[in-house]
Amino acid sequence: MTLKANQILLTGGSGRLGSELIAIFPGIVAPSHSDLDVTIADTINAAVEKYRPKVLVHAAAYTNVREAENQQEQCWNVNVTGTQNIVESAKETGIFLVHISTDYVFEGTRGNYKEDDPLGPTCNYYASTKLEAENCVRALPDHLVVRTSFRPREWPYEVAFTDVFTSQDYVDIIAPEIALAIKHFDEIPYNTLHIATERKSVFELAKRRKSDVQPGSKENAQVTLPDDISLDISRWQELTAKWKTSRMPGPDTSI
Repeated sequence: MTLKANQILLTGGSGRLGSELIAIFPGIVAPSHSDLDVTIADTINAAVEKYRPKVLVHAAAYTNVREAENQQEQCWNVNVTGTQNIVESAKETGIFLVHISTDYVFEGTRGNYKEDDPLGPTCNYYASTKLEAENCVRALPDHLVVRTSFRPREWPYEVAFTDVFTSQDYVDIIAPEIALAIKHFDEIPYNTLHIATERKSVFELAKRRKSDVQPGSKENAQVTLPDDISLDISRWQELTAKWKTSRMPGPDTSI
């Protein structure tokens, strides 16, 4: 089907990924937090009733891994209760749900995780809430879970870890890939996809955009972090090989 940008309802539009998706999809429906608060079911239902989207992209999340240990109730309310509310609304209306998840749902001891590999045990509270959110989404017949990981456009810290390995990348690299998945949502023969880039240390990633970043260790992170949370992206690479020549959305709001 041809999906128009105004047929997509986005949660978390003010966030890092949401902001990028708004720029990629002019005309996408992205209500403010005051109009759509995922922790308040009535606001979700009202937005769905008002805009009648074909696809709901759930990008709203509590993502501060360290602070989640001290703000567990808030983290749970956004990541789990919020997702439960989204799922209930999608279930009642038959909307296709694209749920943005994380590589942290895996244990993070060996890396190169495939979509169908066993999940957990998770290494911190944030990860536990994101795993529980995935479990909520599985109740829907029509859904796509996108496991990914991204950083802001510029590396924000003075130090980066040499002993954490990842497939994450900068948000301006990851967001267009996620946009491509949204565009082709009805052509994807899976309900889970890993969208990321090649395996690297966090330090190696940081060096790409902050040449003077200093090496550090996760021992100083003040929260438990995985050793190697890298993702196998071969499934996504096979799909994008078919789509990369497709035109991305332009000012006319078609996708």
